[in-house]
Amino acid sequence: MRSAATFILSALGAFAVALAAAQNTPDLPDIGNPAGALITQSDEYQLGRQIVRSLRDQNAIIDDPEVNEYLQALGSRLVAQAPDGEQRMSFFAVREGTINAFALPGGFVGMNYGTVLASKNESELASVMAHEIAHVTQRHIARTIRAQGRQSIAQTAAILAAILVGAMAGGGDAMQGAIAIAQGAAAQQQVNFTRSNEYEADRVGIGFLAGAGFDPQAMPSFFETMSRRTGLAGAYLPEMILTHPVGANRVAEARNRALQYERPKSTESVSYALIRERLRVLSAPGESNLQQLYSREGLGETASELGKQYGKALALMQANQHQEAARILHELVQQNEGQTLLYSALGQAEVKAGLANDGIATFQRAMALFPRNVPLTVRYAESLMAAGRAKEAHAVLLDLFNNVAPTPEQIRLTALAASAAGDTGDAYFYMSEYHISSGDLPLAVQQLELALAAPNLNPVQRGRFQARMDEIRDYLATVKVRRVSRDGESR
Repeated sequence: MRSAATFILSALGAFAVALAAAQNTPDLPDIGNPAGALITQSDEYQLGRQIVRSLRDQNAIIDDPEVNEYLQALGSRLVAQAPDGEQRMSFFAVREGTINAFALPGGFVGMNYGTVLASKNESELASVMAHEIAHVTQRHIARTIRAQGRQSIAQTAAILAAILVGAMAGGGDAMQGAIAIAQGAAAQQQVNFTRSNEYEADRVGIGFLAGAGFDPQAMPSFFETMSRRTGLAGAYLPEMILTHPVGANRVAEARNRALQYERPKSTESVSYALIRERLRVLSAPGESNLQQLYSREGLGETASELGKQYGKALALMQANQHQEAARILHELVQQNEGQTLLYSALGQAEVKAGLANDGIATFQRAMALFPRNVPLTVRYAESLMAAGRAKEAHAVLLDLFNNVAPTPEQIRLTALAASAAGDTGDAYFYMSEYHISSGDLPLAVQQLELALAAPNLNPVQRGRFQARMDEIRDYLATVKVRRVSRDGESR
């Protein structure tokens, strides 16, 4: 895994490119012009999507179906409390062990896995998400861009990237490096503006937290956890320039705000305990002895017994002890029949233990109980492919993704299933969609050319492939014409 500083500072460059692209993309405004410094929500989405793509390319995102499903469900519960509860928002896990999270333009919210592990309960985790959601609903990034209307695109990119770096790295060398890069442009007025955004996000976020049925006191409680963990690393950075200050003033203000809401008698979801241990196993270094950790119950009181057993089973699977993992998971499924995570892990363990028929049967039983559940369907398709039943896997994925929008990795999985099933034309077509989602349109065109050249295409396939090809080529031609026109005017 790349270090935090490496990929975060690379993201800084991506942020600059993304903002500069606002001048070069036909559908985005010129945010370098003070008169047009306010950008729309659609513009923000395009910027955020580019940054997420850069993070995914650097393997900075944990692209795990089970984790994605949980974070999206938790985030959606909070977003529903916003005045515009239908705002499009996406949540994803970041491959960073520090305690932090960040909001990108357009409603993309990244959660460091370290934040999930550091939370003591689901309300604390939800409090971090609520804070970041508030950044989005209050349009803080758009307001930052507007406040920088008299500065260049590069300067604005540096300031916004410094905010991103601070949020992801939680201070330290990466934060100081980002501040040094942004020094020329980050006047004290701008730093104060960012600090006020943090306090506003606290106030609005606590309202979301309480409205969704979580404990509003969880936010100041988690701030205290952050403060303890920051320790001396944060002591050398003045609170005024930390993008997520966790000083006494902020804790006190958040606690006073939370007291205005009634504390609910909420029960923690079972999924939280499972996802927490799943992330612990997924993020563990290769040399970690996870089995020893779970066998000696070294997790203390912060993990439930179900979570410990699930984590132990995942650790056994990582150690290729699939039969023992299947034994544990079989008992857990019998005791917790409503948990899709347990069915998914059991089916995978059985298939990898050489019990393919048992594993497929487990997935089929789960699919009947939870039809079109995304993680279950993805794991079922992977198991079908491992059992040499690629055509069935292809059909299962198509049924799902005709109803649910897939992620880039899920598009790629569909392409692999189509290829293994001998559906060459569809395989090339899905790979073209994968490259579109990654922003590589020329490569998408190449894949579509291969799709159209595939043998035995039916008229429906040919028409669909050609229409997509025409759409991309028309867009690329339009971009080229506008770029030439703009370059000519600038001379």
